[in-house]
Amino acid sequence: MDYKSIKTLGELKASNYVSLTVKDELRKNLIQQLQNKDAGFEGILGYDDTVIPELQTAILSRHNILLLGLRGQAKTRIARLMVNLLDEYIPYVTGSEIFDDPLNPISWYAQQEIETHGDATPISWQHRSDRYTEKLATPDVTVADLIGDVDPIKAATLKLTYNDERVIHFGLIPRAHRSIFVINELPDLQARIQVALFNMLQEKDIQIRGFKLRLPLDVQFVFTANPEDYTNRGSIVTPLKDRIESQILTHYPKTIAISRKITFQEAKITESQKLKVEADGLVKDLVEQVAFEARKSEFIDQKSGVSARLTISAYENLISSAERRMLINREENTFVRLSDLTGIIPAVTGKIELVYEGELEGPAKVANTLIGKAIKTLFSRFFPDPEKAKKSKTANPYQEITDWFTDGNTLDIADGLTAAQYKKELMQVKGLNELVKKFHPKLSANQTLLLMEFVLHGLAEYSQLSKKYLDGGFGFSDMFDSLFNTEIGEDEDDEDIDFR
Repeated sequence: MDYKSIKTLGELKASNYVSLTVKDELRKNLIQQLQNKDAGFEGILGYDDTVIPELQTAILSRHNILLLGLRGQAKTRIARLMVNLLDEYIPYVTGSEIFDDPLNPISWYAQQEIETHGDATPISWQHRSDRYTEKLATPDVTVADLIGDVDPIKAATLKLTYNDERVIHFGLIPRAHRSIFVINELPDLQARIQVALFNMLQEKDIQIRGFKLRLPLDVQFVFTANPEDYTNRGSIVTPLKDRIESQILTHYPKTIAISRKITFQEAKITESQKLKVEADGLVKDLVEQVAFEARKSEFIDQKSGVSARLTISAYENLISSAERRMLINREENTFVRLSDLTGIIPAVTGKIELVYEGELEGPAKVANTLIGKAIKTLFSRFFPDPEKAKKSKTANPYQEITDWFTDGNTLDIADGLTAAQYKKELMQVKGLNELVKKFHPKLSANQTLLLMEFVLHGLAEYSQLSKKYLDGGFGFSDMFDSLFNTEIGEDEDDEDIDFR
């Protein structure tokens, strides 16, 4: 039946429309979704066996919900997607500030309208997209913002005394009647403001400037919080936490595959970039591995977390770094190289909180360290372990490459090299192309060149070659020659050496 054609209370009653509370409405639609085996919560990846089942259980239990987790764990997105579990349209008394249910009015205005007009009371229809209210908790939030206050201008205009409840200006929560109300970063809310939420969660009434007002508000509360905030900025007061029936813990992606899906889903890559910049699976996995390395790094504050936004921003930067080189070199297309990973450093440094030891190292150096560890972690997926190969009694597959550098040769790979220059530089390393062809014979020309560069970075991470950072690129040389030269340079510059 097309309920939207109904315009009066009498027509609504005649249609046998059944009015539900918002929690019963969510429950009803979730039951239907589960029975139809609809996916639900579209775009939320990696939570199928953890967060989503717990969230569905809480909705079936008609609970208020606290989503607790570090930054970048899709807490707010989950809350916003709950709107899809609401009915598409619901009726309300036309003109009501709090969208009163015509079959169960609670405000003075709606009750007077129905008393005056009876079944002729005009009704309107509210779409589910308008039944979501979100408030970021900040220290300046007041009780008046959330609950309401006396409006002296309304009192003067309508010539009402302050004893008349019509002088009340409703806050965000009463205006979210029959809706989902989300408070983000709940611990940031001052304790006295959190106290004001007690009655609303339990007794469903509100108190404004001494009014004896009882509004049985119908609200689905969803709160989000970061465990870090409990110590840094505030906490959730115990009585309020006790009234939030379900606490659900979120987490970061547990595998690179899921992390990659999230990155590609969220990264804003233009159509031009997709057509002209080729990104191999290796570099995509490296970007994700950087985040995984960051989440276990001793230089990074793990209580603060490493947001999924790190990999999203890093991947966007990676593509743009390759695109920039392509534009400068006036090339028609290009592919992402490992030297382009220097372009993700601004995305990494802006998304991590360093501990004291990390501050001593510096954010850029920490970012380079993370990139190096990511390369080392993934290297064994493509090639034999260089350390084991060196100790093995069989022929070392990297011997010819390291010998070329031992002979005094060096290789600089600047990120501004044209495709032809890039290929020429890599091809001069004796044994490098043959090594890649041996282990990966069916790759495209671009993939072969990428893995050739990957081998050099991998050998450097396993201390088989020396890698230095250039202005816009990397330089590779013999490990022992580099160590020898470094030690001499350090001795010459060190004025505090005791020669006794």
